[in-house]
Amino acid sequence: MQSKLLNQDSGGQRTFALVMETGDEVMSCLQDFADREQVTAAQFSAIGALSDAALAYFDWERKEYIDNPVSEQVEVASLTGDVAMAPDGSRALHIHLVVGKRDGTALAGHLMKAHVRPTLELVITEAPVYLRKVYDPESGLTLIRPQA
Repeated sequence: MQSKLLNQDSGGQRTFALVMETGDEVMSCLQDFADREQVTAAQFSAIGALSDAALAYFDWERKEYIDNPVSEQVEVASLTGDVAMAPDGSRALHIHLVVGKRDGTALAGHLMKAHVRPTLELVITEAPVYLRKVYDPESGLTLIRPQA
């Protein structure tokens, strides 16, 4: 993975470009980047391609994720997500992904894991504030709460 600071304004907002290469695992690369740069609130988007992915769908009634594996080369039609601070103080990634298959069909879901092939190009914009996640008892998830 390569990264470059594209802009930093006087208010503390930073914009980065990240480029992942064949074999890079998306979630671990993003987590390493967020930790290294001490990102506390950001949004990002990406395009590229993947050799495989593990998507998940949140089943509201069961309060758990259902796996939807992708075991083929796919185009990243849309990858969007955010970084916020988890209740334990770690940096939490939340990413949704839409991929296109060879036949033109698409799959979508919550990204759990994916491997890049040949590239994934991301733009990350960090806000100079903290976003915090708080446990939500109704869903069983930690969700961003701007006032927290």
